[in-house]
Amino acid sequence: MSRLVSSATVAVVGLTCKAVLSSGFCSLTVNGLPILRNALESAARDRGQGVLTVANHISTLDDPVAWGILPAHYYFRSRTTRWALGASDIMFTNPFFSTFFRLGQTLETFRGNGIHQPAVDYAIEQLDKGGWVHLYGEGKVNQPHTYPQDEKGLAHLPRFKWGVGRMVMESTTPPVIIPMWLTGFDQLMPEGRAFPYKYFPRPGAELSVTFGDPIPADTIRQGLLPSTSPLSSDVLDPSLVKAGEEAKGWAGEDVRRNMDQRKLEMSEAGESPARLRSTAEELPLIRSRVTSIIHDAVEDLGRSVSGRLLCAPRRR
Repeated sequence: MSRLVSSATVAVVGLTCKAVLSSGFCSLTVNGLPILRNALESAARDRGQGVLTVANHISTLDDPVAWGILPAHYYFRSRTTRWALGASDIMFTNPFFSTFFRLGQTLETFRGNGIHQPAVDYAIEQLDKGGWVHLYGEGKVNQPHTYPQDEKGLAHLPRFKWGVGRMVMESTTPPVIIPMWLTGFDQLMPEGRAFPYKYFPRPGAELSVTFGDPIPADTIRQGLLPSTSPLSSDVLDPSLVKAGEEAKGWAGEDVRRNMDQRKLEMSEAGESPARLRSTAEELPLIRSRVTSIIHDAVEDLGRSVSGRLLCAPRRR
């Protein structure tokens, strides 16, 4: 019964978003949608290969409005419905909201509880079943005018949370990772407006949704190599280290093999392998590198769409 109610909730929300996007309330450009559709319809999902989409997060309406671009029949199939993570202090603040978002396949996530929490565990389980998980890697809304800029005047997407890396690494099979870029949603729902306007979308926004090519598994593997610097030279927040933690998932074998290879290289060079970090100490650094690879792929896609300031789409 709950599955039926959940399906009905997803369908009603999806069709409503589709109607809004088709109403003329705003304009919409979609690029690369076949990339996502091919991944969602792939037979590899029946063999346990999940789909992970990762996007920038520029408004409270990114999800679910962006999914109004999907074919209507997708809203009636669990196979083509995304799982998302949602902040407990925003989406689960009362019984009505909690029920609604859970039925809409949103996992309650607690800020400050780190990457080892039930929502992340459940997302990994869904990927292992060939499910679709969608992430906003920043973990919160960051509108483009707040993006940090470097000395060359290039805007940069704020860093992603390391739970992204954990989900990718601990899945049983490398998931299909699709970068995604949104523009215009910050104009549809600007941050910082006074009450009651902050609760109402603004008409006339020019929206775009762009999907990039999947990130190859071999590119992710580049982040699985242990650091070559000695333990003493690294400043690692002890709170990020889970005592006794072992590498899991499809990446675990690579991590263990790379660690053993590094120990052998140190021995042959006359260095003490004792100076090498333990797996528990190395894993946070590896997750950070894997997360950075995904972050950079999303940012690169954004640069191709929005140029140096990562805001409005380039005029073609």
